[in-house]
Amino acid sequence: MKNTINIGGKVLVLDEPVVMGILNSTPDSFYKDSRFNPKEEGFIKKATSMVEAGAKIMDIGGYSTRPGAAFVSVQEEIDRIVPAVEAIKRHFPQVGISVDTFRSKVAKYAIEAGAHIINDISGGDFDEDMFSIIIKYKPVYVLMHQAGKNTEDMHIPYPYKDIVQEVSDKLFKKANFLRENGVKDILLDPGFGFSKTIRDNYALLQNLHLLNNPHFPLLVGMSRKSMIYKSLGITPEESLPYSLYLHNYAVERGARIIRVHDVPETMKMLQLFQLLNQ
Repeated sequence: MKNTINIGGKVLVLDEPVVMGILNSTPDSFYKDSRFNPKEEGFIKKATSMVEAGAKIMDIGGYSTRPGAAFVSVQEEIDRIVPAVEAIKRHFPQVGISVDTFRSKVAKYAIEAGAHIINDISGGDFDEDMFSIIIKYKPVYVLMHQAGKNTEDMHIPYPYKDIVQEVSDKLFKKANFLRENGVKDILLDPGFGFSKTIRDNYALLQNLHLLNNPHFPLLVGMSRKSMIYKSLGITPEESLPYSLYLHNYAVERGARIIRVHDVPETMKMLQLFQLLNQ
């Protein structure tokens, strides 16, 4: 069972769940408390609080993928991402830097600026050059599942016959292709909230253990998502305790990395999880 990933020449061990903190350099993220300008003091202040709480990876996004988000040009996304990567690298050299992008050119600039991980919500579907960049530079690659052809239809639910089988088949086919082409560190993300109904999301979570694979550790991200707040009739701001519950459920079923907005609270949840499973 693969339980490590290479973060810029340093080995990150996944024997215990690892927390990835969300730090968006876009004004359009669905959760307002995750929006920061990398050129302002608040960006590093927020990053510091996450790192001190225990985040091993920071995930930087420059293009919101929420439903109805505004279009962002490639150059604007690069202009948002690169200063953020450079700032994290400068202040926190021990931390893994992930960039949330589906564009190969943004991925290239991010890697050259110091990013260790490319977190691609399209799984290579939105940019035909993405896999070429991943194979060339060989960062850690987060391969997420969604069924759309572009950002305009990636939130439209797909008519699955067997969601667990179809998600796993698509992820494993792509992951095996990348592995055969020399990419050693691939994380699989089932893509909660993308191309799925609320019922689909919970069916997938309930059967998450079926996506466990000896070569590809699992990453999940459900933090404050609509599968929570729409189900409960609340807002993203009220969703923290329920995010913690679902992430605990995911860890019990094999998730090794959890992508969250709320690092201190998630770390405390994982402390209790470890106590219960000693």
